[in-house]
Amino acid sequence: MNRYKSLQQFLNPHFKEDEYQLAAITGDASFRRYFRVNTSDQSYIVMDSDPDKLDNTPYIELNKVFSQHGFKLPKILQADEKQGFFLLSDLGNTHLADLLGDEDRTLHYKHLIKLSAQWAQIPPAQYMKVFDGEFLQFELSIFRDWLVDNFIGEQLSADEQQMWQQACELLVNNALEQPIVTVHRDFHSRNIMRTGQQWAIIDYQDAVQGPVCYDLVSLLRDCYFKLPEQELDYLLHYAYDEFSEQQLLQDTSFAMFKRWFDLTGVQRHLKAAGIFCRLKLRDGKSGYLNNVLPTLTYISNVSKEYPELTALGQWIEQTIIPQTKQRLTKESK
Repeated sequence: MNRYKSLQQFLNPHFKEDEYQLAAITGDASFRRYFRVNTSDQSYIVMDSDPDKLDNTPYIELNKVFSQHGFKLPKILQADEKQGFFLLSDLGNTHLADLLGDEDRTLHYKHLIKLSAQWAQIPPAQYMKVFDGEFLQFELSIFRDWLVDNFIGEQLSADEQQMWQQACELLVNNALEQPIVTVHRDFHSRNIMRTGQQWAIIDYQDAVQGPVCYDLVSLLRDCYFKLPEQELDYLLHYAYDEFSEQQLLQDTSFAMFKRWFDLTGVQRHLKAAGIFCRLKLRDGKSGYLNNVLPTLTYISNVSKEYPELTALGQWIEQTIIPQTKQRLTKESK
């Protein structure tokens, strides 16, 4: 309540005598909260991002970087950095997630593949961390710590420990051998918006320098939506041609590109499954638990296509998924 009152005090000088209404809107998986501000003739978004919990500098500075390169982002109209309050332009209510039943879905994805290729070419900037081996290992540890250890309470045997270490090494090396580009990190259907005739990007503050396939995995292997395999295959070939034309790939066969894509997806989905459990256990956000089993199934299915990941896939399918189902059943009661 104290922050809400402070938020109102932040807004009052900007609207002066103009009455406004403040309504909470769906937040993201972070500690940020969002509200829509409606006046008699205009609407805005206000973001509450407590600086005691989050570093807001990358949000501010990378907004400048991506906007200068022609991308549509929320405009920061006013900011109180000390308190962590930001008045933003309102991009509307339509996300890519709202258009996935559209007859033009494939065309939407093709446009966004082109957009991701343009994003990838943005030069490195301050506050973009390097997605290095240590960073990748940390992300993989989220799965072990939050899903395996804390959510289902599974203890790994010596053989399983060795399997996990070998799988992690393979996935890290797969990421590191790819061309390094500018990566959004969460380029998926809930962070891409349609405003007017433009695509707009939100939640960009965690951008890094990382593997060329990462954002493509976020887009086409979305944790929140499963593309039919035939459509996915078509779009993956389209992306290969687009990335090659944009010179993001050098002397890379489609087979190698697909391997990069698939294994990057396994790494990302292991992290995501762990984060969904962390959101429940640490942050009290249970709404993401519905995404855990589809994410684990993706890992299992893709692992079957690569002999080096057979053991990981079997462990996920035979041990992790059944125990996760049991825990989810308990959670639903």
